[in-house]
Amino acid sequence: MSDDGKPLRVAIVGSGPSGFYAAEALLASGLDVEIDLLERLPVPYGLVRFGVAPDHAKLKSVSAVFAQIAADPKLRFFGNVALGRDVTADELAAMYHAVIVACGAGADRTLGIPGEDLPGVHAAGDFVGWYNGSPDHAHLSFDLSQEVAVVIGQGNVAIDVCRILARPVDELRRTDIAQHALDALAGSRIRDIHLVGRRGPVQAKFTPKELRELGTLPGWQPVVDPAALEPGEACRRELALPGVVHAAKNLDILRGFVARPMEAGRRIHLHFLRAPAALHGDERVRRIALAGQQLSGEPGEQSAVPTGQQYELDAGLVFRSVGYRGTALPGLPFDARAGVIPNAGGRIVDAAGQPLPGWYVTGWIKRGPTGVIGTNRADSLDTVAGLLQDVQGFALPRPGRQALMALLESRSHRVIDFAAWQAIERVEQARGQARDKPAEKFVRVDDMLAAAHGAPP
Repeated sequence: MSDDGKPLRVAIVGSGPSGFYAAEALLASGLDVEIDLLERLPVPYGLVRFGVAPDHAKLKSVSAVFAQIAADPKLRFFGNVALGRDVTADELAAMYHAVIVACGAGADRTLGIPGEDLPGVHAAGDFVGWYNGSPDHAHLSFDLSQEVAVVIGQGNVAIDVCRILARPVDELRRTDIAQHALDALAGSRIRDIHLVGRRGPVQAKFTPKELRELGTLPGWQPVVDPAALEPGEACRRELALPGVVHAAKNLDILRGFVARPMEAGRRIHLHFLRAPAALHGDERVRRIALAGQQLSGEPGEQSAVPTGQQYELDAGLVFRSVGYRGTALPGLPFDARAGVIPNAGGRIVDAAGQPLPGWYVTGWIKRGPTGVIGTNRADSLDTVAGLLQDVQGFALPRPGRQALMALLESRSHRVIDFAAWQAIERVEQARGQARDKPAEKFVRVDDMLAAAHGAPP
């Protein structure tokens, strides 16, 4: 930085956890900073709002921490402002000393198997966005008149999908689940849910808390093949590795499921060592073909390889939950294979591996979709540490916020500041109170904009 007394002006693109944690780190740096937080939707918090399951309200409480960060006068929220739509990468680079991209990874990975395009086959992320009221997903529909649903994946999102399908509607009514989802789930005819994973229980990515909840859903019983819970030698050694923190507890929970007496009712079947091979149907999906798998490799590095055995399940509704990937942003490099913005220690790099001066990245779009909400804090601290190392190279003054406001005003673009977001939030809470819910979220951007400017709900 020069000695002209100007603050370090930083734009952060994305107002999910990684964006707020990056802002927090900059505010704690001791430098004179001016931070502008850009969000393409009128509402902040990203996956805290649109990704956390409605029956896990405690996880959403982190938004109170983000609201405290936003209250700092050095930070301004620019809601309803999207990179590439309302302002270009080149324009941001000319306005700010540094730009941190924290836009997450919103696209779902595909299975790459025949029949994946049949009606009734969905990305888990679409379902999650739908029941959470995301404007990008609220228009979708899911045929819950089917009796059998298959969820492919072994992570917490897969379990979230199972749990929302099975949770009694009377319990969901007390959450902030979108009303259109509540209405549809009230008419669900699903009787069997199959959770399918290609590796074993030791390698499963769900946490014990999430897994245990599958055994607490009224009227539902988890079903597991006892033979799948007998780990081989490599798995027993894997259980002892320092980084394997959940597997032993998960095994205990699964064994507890096996020990339960079988009762009448609906079932959640947990299948291990089964890989999806094909989806079959005529006008919609009807069945899924699975290929038996066995584990091969050293402890901690085991992969699933086919055994040659074939299985088949009825499947009227299929959700793939095999991970997320990022999408390219206009004007920035992108690694299409990995689904991330290429970077070195959080510094965005070009095709030749050279850093783009002033450009940084954090969160899922930096490292891929791994970890939980809190994982993004360490990631953002790492990125901001690199930015602060580069500060002396930010020699030229930048106009920052005033230039961005002038640009958006010249384009007659409506910006939602944090006070306007709080107005939206108050209306959503009032809408929820009328239904005995914590909130009834708006699912259309136009309705959010109207509420921000005082229109009645």
